[in-house]
Amino acid sequence: MRKYIAAAAALFMISIAGFAQQSYLAQDGVAVFIPEGFNPENHLPSPIFQRDLVPMAQLPSGWELVPRFSTEDGKSVMTMNVDDADLYGTGEVYGPLRRNGDRNIFWNRDNGAYGAHEGKMLYQTHPWVLGLRKDGSAFGIVCDNTWRSSLFCDSTVRYESDGPAFRVVVIEKATVQEVLSTMGELSGRMELPPLWALGYQQCRFSYYPDSRVKEIADSFRERSIPCDVIWMDIHYMDGYRIFTFDPKTFPDPKGLNDYLHGRNFKSVYMIDPGAKVDSSYFVDVQGLAGDYFVHDAQGRPFSGNMWPGLTHWPDFSMPQVQHWWAGLYKDFMAQGVDGIWNDVNEPAVFGGGDEMTMPDSNIHRGGNGRAAGNHVRYHNIYGYDMVKASRMGILAANPDKRPFVLSRAGFLGVQRYAATWTGDNFSSEDHMKMSIPMTLNMGLTLQAFNGPDIGGFLGDCNPQLLRMWTATGVYFPFVRNHSCDGTVNQEPFAFDAQTEDICRRAINRRYRLLPYIYTLFEECSRTALPVMRPVFMADAKDQALRAEQQVYMLGEDLLVIPCWAQNPALPSGKWAEFRMEKDTDSYQAKLMLRPGAMITLADVCQNTEEYSASTLTVVVNPDADGNASALYYEDSGDGFSYKKGDFARYRLSARVVKGKIVNFDMVQIEGERKFQGPRTVKVLLAGDTLGGKAKKEKVYTF
Repeated sequence: MRKYIAAAAALFMISIAGFAQQSYLAQDGVAVFIPEGFNPENHLPSPIFQRDLVPMAQLPSGWELVPRFSTEDGKSVMTMNVDDADLYGTGEVYGPLRRNGDRNIFWNRDNGAYGAHEGKMLYQTHPWVLGLRKDGSAFGIVCDNTWRSSLFCDSTVRYESDGPAFRVVVIEKATVQEVLSTMGELSGRMELPPLWALGYQQCRFSYYPDSRVKEIADSFRERSIPCDVIWMDIHYMDGYRIFTFDPKTFPDPKGLNDYLHGRNFKSVYMIDPGAKVDSSYFVDVQGLAGDYFVHDAQGRPFSGNMWPGLTHWPDFSMPQVQHWWAGLYKDFMAQGVDGIWNDVNEPAVFGGGDEMTMPDSNIHRGGNGRAAGNHVRYHNIYGYDMVKASRMGILAANPDKRPFVLSRAGFLGVQRYAATWTGDNFSSEDHMKMSIPMTLNMGLTLQAFNGPDIGGFLGDCNPQLLRMWTATGVYFPFVRNHSCDGTVNQEPFAFDAQTEDICRRAINRRYRLLPYIYTLFEECSRTALPVMRPVFMADAKDQALRAEQQVYMLGEDLLVIPCWAQNPALPSGKWAEFRMEKDTDSYQAKLMLRPGAMITLADVCQNTEEYSASTLTVVVNPDADGNASALYYEDSGDGFSYKKGDFARYRLSARVVKGKIVNFDMVQIEGERKFQGPRTVKVLLAGDTLGGKAKKEKVYTF
């Protein structure tokens, strides 16, 4: 570690306004800036980057983005002039898509309804700014620092840390796409999730007893509303003890999961970080015996209040604790559990001061190159370290299945281990609309697999809101309806027949779009390009698109316009609308296809176990020359055989002359997976309506 810092110093030294710093290129277009007084032991190894950013070359002359480091009022400060660039990213924050003029407070916090700090301090920390200049060129700024900090974005980016001097990494590229792909190479990309995790999911705090879980599952199947996952919150546990089941309300967890599996549902169970202080409870006994819990300032296991009452928290900064924690999942997953939900892992502590967490003086002991440090250093990566250990344990328990972990807390780089959601939002139209820029900026921060609680978590939802939110939210990467204890039920069938029909129609659309959505997730796992994208990514030079946050894109080909969008700024070109149903309703989003593009759809199914690619529908919007093309990806939907070549990537191409499809081809260009049996592909123009025999539909067999 010290070796490459010394090498950097030998490469290049510059002085700005009296503040000395070292700088070098770690690779083409990636500059590292190290301030005077930087001590690697305070920050490295970095949780953000997968490898050391060692010096490769001297910083080229004319490099524009150079940070200025200083110390002010005991804080380590970085400022950087970015002129009139439009700024995005910055992770999870309640606010507009365009981050200019806004502030983030980076201290992960349990923040119900985003009420504290006006939503500027939420559950995750991502010290990352994505910049877009007027000419379409782009840059990224990483403040490689885990300590409590704040970020202000304007013509000058200002980052203040309560910790010691930290390094800054700047990425300079020609496009936003290149910046994100480069950051994905450095920080790691999302792993390809199982197909079932992309379906519709139903959750409540809480569904209990187990008979209620079965009732919810049966209701979906009886009403023909597609759904893949039922979630279990803390009430399944025995006295809120993690890794246990309540013997009265969940006496047979294996039987319950078998029941769900028999109806093609998956189950996801919550596991919090806190272990109840209880001398007869195996998790607490093991944790104390191994000295695995976070210490207070006197070196004793820290205890505070959480759901179980008095609670101990594992010190996930320690490698031995991560391995112990991972091992706890073996017996738990053996009950037929499919996925894990790590919650309140900011970490939240009831009664833990204004910010509801541990005292700053608590000690995390580190390891694997990390030095011991206080809670100010380790707080923001507590959830990150937890889900890293959880994923390791789930993978060890089920080595032939792709792990699914959802985390409330996170840090830049957590996309390697878990999906996330935007926390405890509120059942309101404002939160519904703001979920779009929140989800978009998380995607621009590499956390592509994310989304809000559809319908809102806190407060009472109503039929009108659920209709609008479901019809908008089914296109998000993560699609889950979730509500809080004490609020009205908000399942798609909870209100009235009209609301149920509207929600069913919207969810049907999600399942029809699965071939396209799965292809986007696979692309993201290779390139780090987000699944859900702001419209400015369609034309980076169009200034009118820079602040648009009502409409959004799935990939580069599909434009989603919610029913409530008013005068949205849309990308230029002859985007063509296509209707997903013969008879629709006023709540469904308008879908538009990019000129020169095609989109692949499946038949409606009730869950991903029933999903089939034997019949596909391809919607075509030709360019001015009558041509259209697309890529389509498929594999087994779970497991890891795709990494050994068991996948297929197809190039689709179509030719349209005088409004008629005259040619269509589907050619496998990569992968060894072969489709078994004939495949029927229905091809139609975007102007035709799906759901009946289209006027100009053509059918091909492959």
